[in-house]
Amino acid sequence: MTKIKLGRYEHFKGKNYEVIGVARDCEIPDKEYVVYRALYDSEEFRNGQIWIRELNNFLGTKIINGKEVKRFEYIGD
Repeated sequence: MTKIKLGRYEHFKGKNYEVIGVARDCEIPDKEYVVYRALYDSEEFRNGQIWIRELNNFLGTKIINGKEVKRFEYIGD
């Protein structure tokens, strides 16, 4: 299982999340997902809502205005 730091992350769009673990798909055991919760309220999503995202996607990058940035950046415990 891949290691990822637990704690707070900032999404490239500016919202903060807390990574609470890594999960595996029982049907596809090699597939790993980051389990994380929102640390903000919005009309669409409530504070504390739980999310999952494929690990490689979570750790991946995006091109924003011609610059490569991390999708999620670790910001601390």
